[in-house]
Amino acid sequence: PSRLVALGDLHGDVVALRNVLVMAGVMDDQDRWSGEDTVVVQVGDQLDRGDSEREILHLLESLAEEAEAAGGAVYVLHGNHETMNVQLDLRYVTEGGFEDFADVPYDPLDPLYAQHPVAEAGRVAAFRPGGPYATLLSAHNTIMVVGDTLFVHGGVLPEHTSYGIDRINEEVRSWMRGDSPEPLSVASSSSPVWSRHYSDSPDLSDCLLLFEVLETLGLSRMVVAHTVQSQGISAACEQKVWRVDVGLASYYGGLSSALEIVGDVVTVLQE
Repeated sequence: PSRLVALGDLHGDVVALRNVLVMAGVMDDQDRWSGEDTVVVQVGDQLDRGDSEREILHLLESLAEEAEAAGGAVYVLHGNHETMNVQLDLRYVTEGGFEDFADVPYDPLDPLYAQHPVAEAGRVAAFRPGGPYATLLSAHNTIMVVGDTLFVHGGVLPEHTSYGIDRINEEVRSWMRGDSPEPLSVASSSSPVWSRHYSDSPDLSDCLLLFEVLETLGLSRMVVAHTVQSQGISAACEQKVWRVDVGLASYYGGLSSALEIVGDVVTVLQE
């Protein structure tokens, strides 16, 4: 793309999402796409910790349609909080987050719901594998290459490239649709959505893993999220990895910042 913009974790704060999209010049104050042929990648964790998750999901879907019509794109990736919700690990859902999905219909005779309080039933119905919002998420990738940049929430390791990026994406999609069991690629601490090899003070051994992945795939850099960077968007490993989780959401303090890539030039956008 002629211009590429990456956004970090949103965690249920639609105001933060609107602010950063307007700041990056890809959306106007009426929630309409204004980015022309810009490509936006949201690097996971739309869900949990905030009350406006449903609005976030629908706004991103709407923008993706408008961007495509304008010659651009909006790509939304899975973070560990998306996979946790499909696993029905709801420990980080707010009270408002349960209320927001309370109108999703469910069968009270299904034994699955006996494992959860009644107030959680709509959320369970929404995000269980095959549920309407799990199905919506299933259209997204876990790992994605755009131009010469690799995007992933946690981190891509050599074991993931050996296993196959497309294979990981398809296994996660199939699980979210309810068509297959939960894949190992979302469960372990080294999975693409959980790994902190590159986002949490990487050492030389971590950087060597990164260099191997980029060389194998023939790419220039990786963009990750997952670990809040208290000083703002930062680079590591000879600027081969960029960490874009700046705590956009009010839960973390709401720093509005995004990463812009134009050709070989990488720029931090910040209010």
